[in-house]
Amino acid sequence: MKLITAIIKPFKLDAVRDALTEMGLHGMTVTEVKGYGRQKGHTEIYRGAEYAVNFLPKLKLEVAVASDQADASIEAIVEAAKTGQIGDGKIFVSSVEKTVRIRTGETDVDAL
Repeated sequence: MKLITAIIKPFKLDAVRDALTEMGLHGMTVTEVKGYGRQKGHTEIYRGAEYAVNFLPKLKLEVAVASDQADASIEAIVEAAKTGQIGDGKIFVSSVEKTVRIRTGETDVDAL
């Protein structure tokens, strides 16, 4: 099993969720986060004063998938989240040793 962690622009959440749901994946965790990458933030003007925004608002999605669904899931996220602009985000993939559904005691792929 794999844990896919994607950092995306907030307005792309619905498109990514729809793309993963169409694949038959159900369930994800979404966290509001702030950060920066190569763009290192930007400047904005508020009431005539310019100020630096060092950390940009992003969303962190976490989705656990069967290993054979990982590549298709990554491709779906990329297609749905891509704008072609700086700051589109990143995807990280980690191996998952064990998963347990608390309510039923099901484990691994059955617990997804």
